[in-house]
Amino acid sequence: MRLLKKLHIFALIACIAIILFLVIDAVSIAFDTNYLKYNRTVNVTSERESSDESYVKNYENYVESHPLHFPLDKEIIVYAKDIDTFVGDFEILYNYADMPSALLTKEEGSFTYRIDIEEAGFYHIKVNYYSYPGKSSAIERSIKINGESPFIAAENIVFDRYYGNKEDIYQDYLGNDIRPSQEEKPMWSEVFIKDSLGYIDSPFYFYFEEGENTFTIESLREPLLIRSFTIESIQELPSYADMKASYDLAGYQTVNRDLQFIQAENALFTTSPTLYPLNDRTSAKTMPSDPNLIKLNTIGGTNWGTAGDKITWQFEVEEAGLYQMSLRVKQRLASGMAVFRNIYIDDQIPFKELENYAFVNSNDWRIQTLGTNEEAFLFYFEPGIHELTMEVSLGVYGSLISDLQDVINNLNKIYREILIFTGPSPDPYRDYELMNRIPDLLSRLEEERDVLNAVRDALIEISGARSEKTGILDTVIVQLEDFLEKPREIQKNLSTYVSNISSLGTLVIMLSSQPLEIDYFVLHQPDAKLPDTTAMFFERTLYDFRAFMATFTTDYSAVGRRDTGEVNETIEVWLSLGQDQANILRKLIDESFAPDSKIQVDLKLVAGNALLPATLAGRGPDVAIGQSNSTPVNYALRNATYDLTNFDDFDVIAQQFMPSAFVPYNYLDGYYALPEQQIFLMMFYRTDIFDELGLTPPNTWKEVLEMIPSLQKHNLEFYLPVPLTDGSTTALPPNPIFSTMFYQNDGQFYLNGNSESGFNDGLGPQVFETWTSFYTDYSFPVEANFANRFRSGQMPIGITYYNTYNTLSVFAPEIRGKWNFIAVPGTEYVDENGDTQIRRETVSTGTGSIILNQSDKKEAAWEFLKWWTSTATQVRFGREMEGILGAAARFPTANIAAMEQLPWTLNEMTKLKEQWEWVRGIPEVPGGYMTGRHLDNAFRLVYNDAANPRETIYDYVQMINQEIEKKRREFGLE
Repeated sequence: MRLLKKLHIFALIACIAIILFLVIDAVSIAFDTNYLKYNRTVNVTSERESSDESYVKNYENYVESHPLHFPLDKEIIVYAKDIDTFVGDFEILYNYADMPSALLTKEEGSFTYRIDIEEAGFYHIKVNYYSYPGKSSAIERSIKINGESPFIAAENIVFDRYYGNKEDIYQDYLGNDIRPSQEEKPMWSEVFIKDSLGYIDSPFYFYFEEGENTFTIESLREPLLIRSFTIESIQELPSYADMKASYDLAGYQTVNRDLQFIQAENALFTTSPTLYPLNDRTSAKTMPSDPNLIKLNTIGGTNWGTAGDKITWQFEVEEAGLYQMSLRVKQRLASGMAVFRNIYIDDQIPFKELENYAFVNSNDWRIQTLGTNEEAFLFYFEPGIHELTMEVSLGVYGSLISDLQDVINNLNKIYREILIFTGPSPDPYRDYELMNRIPDLLSRLEEERDVLNAVRDALIEISGARSEKTGILDTVIVQLEDFLEKPREIQKNLSTYVSNISSLGTLVIMLSSQPLEIDYFVLHQPDAKLPDTTAMFFERTLYDFRAFMATFTTDYSAVGRRDTGEVNETIEVWLSLGQDQANILRKLIDESFAPDSKIQVDLKLVAGNALLPATLAGRGPDVAIGQSNSTPVNYALRNATYDLTNFDDFDVIAQQFMPSAFVPYNYLDGYYALPEQQIFLMMFYRTDIFDELGLTPPNTWKEVLEMIPSLQKHNLEFYLPVPLTDGSTTALPPNPIFSTMFYQNDGQFYLNGNSESGFNDGLGPQVFETWTSFYTDYSFPVEANFANRFRSGQMPIGITYYNTYNTLSVFAPEIRGKWNFIAVPGTEYVDENGDTQIRRETVSTGTGSIILNQSDKKEAAWEFLKWWTSTATQVRFGREMEGILGAAARFPTANIAAMEQLPWTLNEMTKLKEQWEWVRGIPEVPGGYMTGRHLDNAFRLVYNDAANPRETIYDYVQMINQEIEKKRREFGLE
């Protein structure tokens, strides 16, 4: 009885606790109506005295170097067609897009205007432009005043393009929302010229002298249609107090109306294709929400974090008056940070407080009313259609990021100076006397430490606490203090020093990212009852339980498929790329391929190694895409892939690609794949370091050898890739640098009908000796992380595949504008006329699409391959990929016309096409898998054991030939 009584007491206590919890939960939600508590005014400045080379300081010096005079009530309109002088091509378009006349500037050229200024002083410049269709990348221009670029930031001005949903949000056959494609929506726009990086948060001040001035705009990227330029007086934004006083003076009254919701996912337009509707399933209160189905119910998130990115919404007001504005928002990704937005109403920031408006970090959704901690802002609207725009701003982080960039540049410069004396692997027990050899070393380190301390204090003041971001700074500060205390031991920790500089680069990326996710906006009267921010306990529990149960019943492989109408046939397609790629391809299939061809596609995302066992078991797909260069011929040897030359229109389709792209897919007289990607070598170099050292990028391999002493004098390195062996794998491709030099010297990989290796023929042994000498005689690194060392400057030049451009664009923002790429070094020869010419052959890697021989739907499969590798599909796939994942996902398509339509600049595209013309493919032959492996074995024998290069390559050629002969016998080719 006593035990039963205790159980009853415990049960009663548990029930009371549960009831108490539910009551507290309900009360806390019901009374959580302080929608102003997350509002904060953040105004922190760094005490850093930046160097004159600093990006921000350079602009500040420009402003301070002129009289601080701001003429009032001036407006000078210059029509773009009234050009004074020009360089390059242009067109004057009349009555285009409802504009009487406008100047169409191309990707190259400069245009100069003469402007008469009545009163000297600082002015803003406003541009009325049309985002003329191009390659869907940012439009970039450079500005000059009186023949000179006034400051560094004016050398790269970005003009936004505008995007929106191509169609309304629709559902797949299960009821899930499908993300609508983003399409460009060209429109006229009038904007002030401002900083494209966001470090300088207000429009630029430009100083004009009294009298005649010249204004020049130079094309850098993409076409731009310009109506006019306006030079106008600089006006300060009013404060909210001034705006409120004007409301009172005009007699405006607050409205008394129901809540008016603006669903954020229904944006009117954005400035980036990455700003598409998102699905949030973390809260039952998100509008709309479903625990079982995908509903596109928010916008922003990680995609909305780049300075300058805007989202615009449209709404209609029925009654004139004063409204408050609230939004349901989540800012949990930028931990330890506030994120900032410039808020525009009808293209104007109404008052100063909406410039760099802060959204602090919190872990969940919240409703936040625009205002201060004590007062909600009132907005006056006339009846009719209005627009609300929010623009990503770096706010107070802009100057801090600029300071960090300076520190990174200075610390890297110090590192390169240390390398001159220590090399990349210094002796920890040697005193290099760095303090005597490097001018002001300790004072420079102390200055950078002080800057980092100031940035750290500012970050703590902004967020109110330490975070992982201040932790990165703490680590670097501690190391610099250790260097200052024990300068004779600096060489012991150089590797950690480089790693810490890279961490600062990562911190720049973290601070530059300003993510914010929005569910909806509400226009409402003061003191209106707004919706609950979060669901109550039982509602949350039921929602989470239903979402959990849905994981057992949802067919995720079918998610995204829509009804495409009448279907005559269904094929199975496997791809081994990634989930994002699969989602985009599924969408493109449903939108264009299936409806047009009446062929449905059962698309499956599978592991790369699943194709072989499935084919052997007779259960493979009809089509496999994303296959490596070695797969098509290896399968063809075993009669597993279908010869595409059997199709009558193969020769027509093949003209879309470079001949070199087909070389790995050729076996006997057939071709067994269509190329998808083709990635070839380019030479990357740091322009800033080359300028500093007075070097010129090498044009030939002879010039490479001549440049090596100049690099090594400063202990800098040249990168030539050596692919790493992966355990016992035999599918190691031939070294791309040796292959490049081999082809440039008339080499052939295989001789006598592909029956034996050509490495010991002609100049092959000499090329092998020259190639290995880079590592044996000149100490090139065999293994190196090129991106990291290129970023730090330790390796200011290297040859690698051109998609490294994608990595550097995103991975190393601190060296933006400080690097370039050109064609690989060539080999000189004398032509039949006695003139010296340069050969630039190089090699490529890539992927292809195959049709399996076991398929009984080869005609339908061929229709799919033609569609998938077509120009239109490749361009759209590439732009969708870049739209979702940014520049890091630029697609290296093998389709020539599609490559030209991806967002490369004209200069970049010209260099890529010039090198592409020289690309040679590496054949795939029976037993050819040993070619790359034995070439690597020969290299390592020379490198590790100092073996004779020519004798070594002769020996390994015999081994390669033995394997080729064995495989040819196996497949009946002898």
